[in-house]
Amino acid sequence: MNELILMQVNFGFNTASLIGFVQIIFAVAYILAMIILLIQHARRLETLSLIIYIFQTIIIPIFLLTSGLILVFQGWRLDPILQFMQFLLTVLIIYLCIKDIVINGGYRNR
Repeated sequence: MNELILMQVNFGFNTASLIGFVQIIFAVAYILAMIILLIQHARRLETLSLIIYIFQTIIIPIFLLTSGLILVFQGWRLDPILQFMQFLLTVLIIYLCIKDIVINGGYRNR
């Protein structure tokens, strides 16, 4: 009755799992970069801007980590067109996040 049942996790290395790893790595890097930017420039921001940046610092890494983990463990099931869609969405998210960090970091240093 007290048997230990081990479940098998199907993990395949393909485009979707590679995109998932990129999203996981970027989520960690993004949260660290945003925390550093917020610590350095929190006094210069208005209250509403600070609340939006804190919300953004929490939500974007959660979405990226969740999506990345799903792609790593279930990406082998996606059709090629869905993998391409995930790739395009990942490129768009990374571009917008990097643009946000670079532009806001540059404007705040003035």
